Amino acid sequence: QVQLEESGGGLVQPGDPLNLSCVRSGRALNVLYMGWFRQVPGKEREFVAGITWNSGRAVYGDSVRGRSTISRDFAKNTVSLQMYSLTPLDTAVYYCAVRQAGRSTYEYWGQGIQVTVSA
Repeated sequence: QVQLEESGGGLVQPGDPLNLSCVRSGRALNVLYMGWFRQVPGKEREFVAGITWNSGRAVYGDSVRGRSTISRDFAKNTVSLQMYSLTPLDTAVYYCAVRQAGRSTYEYWGQGIQVTVSA
């Protein structure tokens, strides 16, 4: 069993920052990437950011590039996402996910956490 637990969501004021964390637990994995995705009802899931577990190389989706930082903590098996200058367009359910080496897709997902950007 693999568990991914997101935290840090909730109601955020426009312009404020957001800090999300995801803790991975359970059986050991050969993690290649950990990433963040988000989804709005009626729309496709959107890639937000991903990080190569070993090297720490980060990539970002177009909608958040330049105002987001993804990081990982080996010791805590945690990946974090910081976003800045939030707008109501950032309102979504945010998901943490894991992709293993040798796999072509993210195969483990958290349950998701709601982020609502509103005054």
